[in-house]
Amino acid sequence: MTAWFVIAVPIVIMFFALFMERVEARLRHVAVQEDEVEEFLESARPDEVRALYGHGIGRALELFRLRRLGGRARSLRQRRPRR
Repeated sequence: MTAWFVIAVPIVIMFFALFMERVEARLRHVAVQEDEVEEFLESARPDEVRALYGHGIGRALELFRLRRLGGRARSLRQRRPRR
């Protein structure tokens, strides 16, 4: 009986570690990066701060990213020569 315990415990721990590695990899993509939060706090607009207060950091950063991407899209459109 002890032999089964000695064999089973390391195997269970190994499978648990592999499972947690997968969970961590998924969370890494969802998690908010520190530099994004710093940039948001430095240059947030009032509507983004209201979203932070009312809906949390996820929605506020979504609005912030959309604003940044919108500005980049406009600058790319202006650089492109018209035919």
